[in-house]
Amino acid sequence: MIGPGAIAQKNQQTIAKKYDVAAFLYPAYANDDPRLRPFWPAGNGEWETVTTMQQRFPGHYWNRKPAWGPVNEADPAIMNMEINEATNHGVNVFIFDWYWYDGRPFMETTLDNGFLKAANVNKMKFYLMWANHDVLNLWDTRLNKYNENNVIWTGKVSREEFEKICKRNIEKYFKLPQYYKIDGKPVFMIYDVPQLIAGLGGVENTVAALKWFKEETKRAGFPGLELQLTMWSQNTNYSGVDGSKSKNPENDFVKKLGFTSATHYQFVHFMNPADDYLNILEKVKKEWARIDKDFELTYYPHVSIGWDNSPRTGQSPVMRNNTPDNFAKGLQMAKDYVDAHPKQAPLITINSWNEWTETSYLEPDNVNGYGYLEAVKKVFVDHK
Repeated sequence: MIGPGAIAQKNQQTIAKKYDVAAFLYPAYANDDPRLRPFWPAGNGEWETVTTMQQRFPGHYWNRKPAWGPVNEADPAIMNMEINEATNHGVNVFIFDWYWYDGRPFMETTLDNGFLKAANVNKMKFYLMWANHDVLNLWDTRLNKYNENNVIWTGKVSREEFEKICKRNIEKYFKLPQYYKIDGKPVFMIYDVPQLIAGLGGVENTVAALKWFKEETKRAGFPGLELQLTMWSQNTNYSGVDGSKSKNPENDFVKKLGFTSATHYQFVHFMNPADDYLNILEKVKKEWARIDKDFELTYYPHVSIGWDNSPRTGQSPVMRNNTPDNFAKGLQMAKDYVDAHPKQAPLITINSWNEWTETSYLEPDNVNGYGYLEAVKKVFVDHK
């Protein structure tokens, strides 16, 4: 006869640890957003860049094709399918790249019309990464070949515009049950800190604005705001701060601004992408250890699938040997990091769900099939 102690032990062993595996989602693959047409006039967003690659560069080695076709990700039926595929393979959070230009949102239709209207939206969480960078000619393949880095839209915003953005996101997104929160605090990630500071008029003004954002989030009924930094050197080394009297100016700067956590967006931000993937993983592991040592904020480990930006430009440094099996090694490394930090949320970020033009995507294709999704499943679903 099996005693109650043995039963309890068995039940404890069968309770699998839950991981929040979050993939960045680039919302440019949509058919119903008129603001995309100046960059991609065919009307299906940046799929135009993907599907015309061989036409623009005949015989080029980059010849990727989406297994699901150039789908409209702002269609709730398509997003319903993608949510099923994501969650079945262990991805349970989408981090939407979120944009605001010229006084209004940009590329928001994939989130509003696709994800949030999908029948199975309750299977996943989401949060926003404010991609507050300038818009140059890079997206428009008709112009980027001339290397004219003209600023079409600036990512800088004034304090008035900043408050408008924050209030809108609190009301429209933070209050949704699907919005990802840590200890009840909505997570909001900011991509470009120097751009934020330039728009708000200096470091002290930015400190005040971000403090106001946190207080405004509390006034909306939340215990606080999880303000997440995109961790790369441009966001931690700010020339406008005197670090001569500090032993750790990077940490002091980030702490002063009020960021409470961080993750990376892409390996390319802190690694030479023209390298072997396994070499990169070794360097990434050392960078995680450095962040642990040098920063007081909570770091959530990030794994990128690869890098090859040639669909936009015809040439690019290329990350080598980033096979699904080696990607799985990066995921296992991130899982081990989370397990070694049990006091923080079990969050891991991945670049990305669908960055086709940067060749860093989980979605299945004609080269690796479902290989990258299966790697996530192997690490986080099959072997817990």
